[in-house]
Amino acid sequence: MTNNTFMKVEEVAEVLGVSKSYAYKIVQQLNNELKKKGFLTISGRVNKQYFMEKTCYSADSKEKE
Repeated sequence: MTNNTFMKVEEVAEVLGVSKSYAYKIVQQLNNELKKKGFLTISGRVNKQYFMEKTCYSADSKEKE
């Protein structure tokens, strides 16, 4: 079963075109933001919807163009 709710570090690096080590920093930062909001996080993975919103890849940002 594939889980599309979370993105792995490798996926983040590919989408953003950055190194894997930098993608780890981004995932960690986003997960820290989610923890402060009271959400459960998984190390090395980030919620896909939150990632898309924070990196301007959400549907809302495309509609504004």
